[in-house]
Amino acid sequence: MVAGALVAHGEAALAHFPPPAGGRVLDIGCGLGETTLRLAELVGPEGSVLGIDVAERMIGLARAEAAHLGIANVEYVDGDAQTHPFEGPFDYAFARCGTMFFANPVAALRNVRSALAPGARLNMVVWRRKLDNDWLHRAEVVVKRFADKPEEHDEPTCGPGPFSMADADTVTDVMRLAGFEGVSLHRCDEPIRIGSDLDAAVDYVMSIGPAAEVVRLWGERIDEMRPRIEAAVREALAEFEGPDGVVAAASTWSVSGTAPA
Repeated sequence: MVAGALVAHGEAALAHFPPPAGGRVLDIGCGLGETTLRLAELVGPEGSVLGIDVAERMIGLARAEAAHLGIANVEYVDGDAQTHPFEGPFDYAFARCGTMFFANPVAALRNVRSALAPGARLNMVVWRRKLDNDWLHRAEVVVKRFADKPEEHDEPTCGPGPFSMADADTVTDVMRLAGFEGVSLHRCDEPIRIGSDLDAAVDYVMSIGPAAEVVRLWGERIDEMRPRIEAAVREALAEFEGPDGVVAAASTWSVSGTAPA
């Protein structure tokens, strides 16, 4: 569900700057491997794709899916792209909503850039402003009416959050400081289906994004409030429901730059 909702935004980014045929490609934050398989299709059998994600369980499922489909030109690694010692060089790197959560984005993207061949391109999809993705922001506002992020917790966080690269000037500076040249941004406005009905939409926004992180960090301590929170989120998303399910406007940047030649 999460991956499927973002297909149009990923395809828009790939249309601007596709990977080279026969190239060696890095897929950052690959999750269940949907984008990895798409990249493998684009580079063809002479190319290869390495998908990396910190979620070990997702990597296991991605490996199983590739094996089931008999796709031989993909590999997966359970690791953190911020610090992973990549065995480059790669001819292209792609990330669909997988770079906004880096704790230190300059250092992380510098690590990615060091794995790229001279002139190779990084192409990443990141969320634009909260106001342009109101469905995601509304859930955050609702949850924070009940409970903000706890000051003390033992859980790892998702870093700066999904809107950390929303500002064009900020993300351009991050790319340049990481050593990329020819930085460009392309805006994509495509609606996304966040649920077949309101129940599914509530599950969606309570499982990803800033609202989900608040709930996760509170753990069992928020269980008593959860029914009231979910009811309030449901009310906040109600206007997006239509004959095709719960569909809302969404906006991303396709941010691109090349490693110095």
